[in-house]
Amino acid sequence: MAVKDRDRFSTTTRLKLLGEQTAARVYRSQTRRQARRSRLTGRAALLALVVCSLVVALAYPMRQYVSQRAEIADLERQKQQAKERVERLRDLKARWQDDAYAEQQIRQRLHYVMPGETGYVVVDPDAVQQSRADRGRADRPWYANIWDGVDKSDAAE
Repeated sequence: MAVKDRDRFSTTTRLKLLGEQTAARVYRSQTRRQARRSRLTGRAALLALVVCSLVVALAYPMRQYVSQRAEIADLERQKQQAKERVERLRDLKARWQDDAYAEQQIRQRLHYVMPGETGYVVVDPDAVQQSRADRGRADRPWYANIWDGVDKSDAAE
């Protein structure tokens, strides 16, 4: 028994026993950490899967919502422009109802003169050169020249 007691209290035996206990504690600690880590990883994977599913499920409706809002804003802008254009046309119509404005426009655009007035036309030298190039226009009927003027003014818009 003295050998066993001495063996039990020997440094080698104590160190061996201490190492085994420490190894057991470390092993238990590692398995707990791994269990916690694996649970956390599983939860994180599930959370990531749910978040990705939500992103995929909401991506198309959000895209549609944004595009529709942009379209609504564009239509509202067009509506405002149309209202402004209608207002300008109403103002123009009201001006044309005034005889003085109509007379002014007729005199300006068609070069009309009132009885007793003398009309003058100032000729631009560059325009004379162009008219020589268009001599064929004088041989045509007057309505053909008017129609050409309408076509040119329509093409300018």
